[in-house]
Amino acid sequence: MEFLNDSPGLADVPGFLVAGVSCDVRGLGNGRIDTALIVSETPCSAAATFTTNVVKAAPVRLGLALLAAARPVRGIIANSGNANACTGDQGLADAREMLALAARAAGRGATAEDFFIGQTGRIGRAMPMDRVRAGLPALGPKLGRDPQAGREAASAILTSDTKPKSVTARFTHGGKTFTLAGIAKGAGMIQPNMATMLAFLGTDLAVPRKLLQTLLTEAVGYSFNAITVDGDMSTNDTVILLANGASGVAADSSPELLEKFREALRAVCQELADKIVSDGERVSKIVEVRIEGAATAKEANAVARAIGNSLLVKTSWFGHDPNWGRLMDAAGYAGVAFEEEQVDLFYAPYTHPAPGSFAAPEVSGLVPALIKGKPQDANLPQWKAIAKERRFTIVMNLGMGGASYRLLANDLSTGYVDFNKSE
Repeated sequence: MEFLNDSPGLADVPGFLVAGVSCDVRGLGNGRIDTALIVSETPCSAAATFTTNVVKAAPVRLGLALLAAARPVRGIIANSGNANACTGDQGLADAREMLALAARAAGRGATAEDFFIGQTGRIGRAMPMDRVRAGLPALGPKLGRDPQAGREAASAILTSDTKPKSVTARFTHGGKTFTLAGIAKGAGMIQPNMATMLAFLGTDLAVPRKLLQTLLTEAVGYSFNAITVDGDMSTNDTVILLANGASGVAADSSPELLEKFREALRAVCQELADKIVSDGERVSKIVEVRIEGAATAKEANAVARAIGNSLLVKTSWFGHDPNWGRLMDAAGYAGVAFEEEQVDLFYAPYTHPAPGSFAAPEVSGLVPALIKGKPQDANLPQWKAIAKERRFTIVMNLGMGGASYRLLANDLSTGYVDFNKSE
């Protein structure tokens, strides 16, 4: 598999056209690109996952309806700077108008019913539709497949992110090359399911709708739903995958090709999820939390999240302090039964996965903090050295069974507090 980080994103996928423009959604008049259009030249099968928050933004409500309609789609319109959440009937009307404007800009016989909409930004503010109406038509003439168009589309969806997030995977089968690419944004309110995030993916394979949904749901479970920044769940979380069949080949035409596509999708989603955590709002640490030896995967998940979302744990990470006692405390209130005397706890240097690999690499350089519940205080200098690194790994074995879970988390910095304390 050829795996390209910081790629032109969806502009890499045959049959897709993309563009990004400024509609001045934020009202700052600074020309910042804030609206993206993704268009397939042919109808696509579509799959999507959305926030499970009871409070769902207008774009999520419309996206759920489009997904339920089980019809082919042509693309996605998206903006940053305004979430269009908690905006009532007017928010729905504004989102529908944006879909109509997107269809008009896309041309090619597209209609408003052919598009998903993704929106992110401030909650509870009406969309500035006068500026959107003025700016959105410029997307049509800019649609293209050049790298600049791809990067502008990836930049258009950013909010507090410091940089665009894009990945392309290419793989071969039967002498042909196939492409899967995606773009995403974070970077606060990150807690599955899923995060304050948008992620848009596309492939030139043909994939039946139900199969596409199964594969996406699986991939999201291992990636976007296995990260946390601050424990908050957004109103707008959206992941959309479009398959336009431009290659003329069906992904399920052979088991080998289907498995290659599945692995590529999981790898792309995992890499985009990693980029989101790494670019969390003013974070200074990325910590891989691995829970092993749990009775069930659900219980391993619960312990990992209790640790990854603990404010005491996060602040100790920011202070370069291993402070394993806080880890044990968090594990103990996760609602999971285990025996303290059976727990092994280790710190280790972070091992980066190979590019394009989904499988988490084996942890090496394990330094014990607890063995069967007994502190290994002689290792304190080594724990501290590991905890000073930008990335490190924590492995906790509960000694209760064979289930495991891997979570990517980060610290809580003074920069995060300063950034989020006011408008």
